[in-house]
Amino acid sequence: MILLVGLGNPGKGYTDNRHNFGFMAVDEIIRRHSFSPERVKFQGLVSEGTINGQKILALKPTTYMNESGRSVSEAARFYKIAPSDILVIHDELDLPMGKVRVKTGGGHGGNNGIRSLISHIGEGFRRVRLGVGHPGEKSLVSGHVLKDFSKAEREIADKIIESTARHIDLLIDGNDANFMNKIALETAPPKPKTSDDNKEN
Repeated sequence: MILLVGLGNPGKGYTDNRHNFGFMAVDEIIRRHSFSPERVKFQGLVSEGTINGQKILALKPTTYMNESGRSVSEAARFYKIAPSDILVIHDELDLPMGKVRVKTGGGHGGNNGIRSLISHIGEGFRRVRLGVGHPGEKSLVSGHVLKDFSKAEREIADKIIESTARHIDLLIDGNDANFMNKIALETAPPKPKTSDDNKEN
């Protein structure tokens, strides 16, 4: 079983925040792949489904971002899921808006949800890092992630969310590089035409 985790904060006031990028992506995966209706368990909302023949437990912790590790560790202990089979989708300050990177292990990068996960289950889980950009100063970080996407950012975010849900099977199969390539190809803005493009052959 794969434990698929989306990070965010519960409650209507947080729904469209940059910090809820992980929640948004998992919601679309649940919808697109016809998972079971969500139910309350493990201090979160859980839903079950199958992707590429692999059983998936989707989890959105409702502990608030800073205590996400409590919820994830509870689910992992119950199902005896190793950190290597835990896939966490979250917003990432160190990547510009529109960029997506997958990695295993490493530090928390200032994300308190990841910090909490590391303290509860260690560093060995996989992360799907969805870029939201950095506001430039550390003092502005909290306000940045707890604000809604701008209209232009939301258009980019929606493309990322849709593409992530479409190609989640590649991540489930461990094909991280191909997943990142697919996302980049589908979400990259069209290249502006150059003068050479307009020349007659």
